[in-house]
Amino acid sequence: RAPAQVTTAWWKEERGPQIFLDYNQNAKDRTIAAAYSLSGFDHAPVSAPVTWDELPDDETNDFTINTLPARFAALGDRYSMVLAIDIMVFALFAVSLHFIMGPGDMVSFGHAAYFGLGAYGAGLLLKQLHLPMELSLALSPFVAGLGALLFGWFCVRLSGVYLAMLTLAFAQIAWSVVFQWDGFTGGSNGLIGIWPASWLSGTVSFYYLTLLLCGGAVLLLRRILFSPFGYALRAGRDSPLRSDAIGIDVRRQQWFAFTLVGGFAGLAGGLYAFSKGSISPEVLSIPRSVDGLVMVLLGGVQTLTGPLVGAALFTWLQDELTRLTEYWRAVMGLVIVGLVLAFPQGVVGFFAARFPTLASRASR
Repeated sequence: RAPAQVTTAWWKEERGPQIFLDYNQNAKDRTIAAAYSLSGFDHAPVSAPVTWDELPDDETNDFTINTLPARFAALGDRYSMVLAIDIMVFALFAVSLHFIMGPGDMVSFGHAAYFGLGAYGAGLLLKQLHLPMELSLALSPFVAGLGALLFGWFCVRLSGVYLAMLTLAFAQIAWSVVFQWDGFTGGSNGLIGIWPASWLSGTVSFYYLTLLLCGGAVLLLRRILFSPFGYALRAGRDSPLRSDAIGIDVRRQQWFAFTLVGGFAGLAGGLYAFSKGSISPEVLSIPRSVDGLVMVLLGGVQTLTGPLVGAALFTWLQDELTRLTEYWRAVMGLVIVGLVLAFPQGVVGFFAARFPTLASRASR
């Protein structure tokens, strides 16, 4: 990069991705040096420099799709892949929450604690212990699982609203530690520079890694759900007294399930950290836990495919509305209210009830 004054500009397609342009302002050689997607993942330089003459002579620096070279069109495809990565990450997060909400009958208001512990575990292992990215990602589920093991020991001793409030309390404790421990976690500033290894720095390669890990994790959870452990967990949900009478330790089954899904949520958090390049205490916050609950309820808590559809719908809606209006939170709330009123059993539950063939294929 030549020693020159660096300025910035915005380019926004009418219904496409927002791109951040970083270019050198130099009288002799003014070129765009790099283009960054506002999704937080893409940070690849443009394939070829764009000369200053190719840009519009506009003091407002408000570029549109019609005034930029066609080479930026490829960034839209990468943006779609980044959105797909987000959908897969939150789908795993929602499926892990559903596992204890549906079969386990344990409503958690603080599931983001394990998502955040996985994200911070991966980031701290990379930044503080200087472990390779691959090892940091592989250990992130164990960091979150340890937190779930500790918190779950207390939570499974309660039920109903008391269990839900206790999960919320533990999530707030985890958030407070991360937020206030400036010297280790970065405090409110979070951690930056959490990028994937060089062979995963491209959007496509990281997309396939996320697809492999998230898809494999969801299939593994489905397999566990229909294993003897999964049936024992549902037996404890349906009739705790009878389960105890036939020798099933209901509390131990719930504790194991709590720890298990904490690990899967931690894997989602680790992937999220490396996809964004930075994390903040927001990943452990109450709104993140609420997002997970909305995803599960939006898709339907009666089927395993429900949280997958709910996560995809929620993430896509959020992405679209944030680019359409600055009041996207209010609009998002109205849309969710409308969907809940239209599909009280969730989107998947609604169609499964009307198409029994689909219901027989959906997990319960």
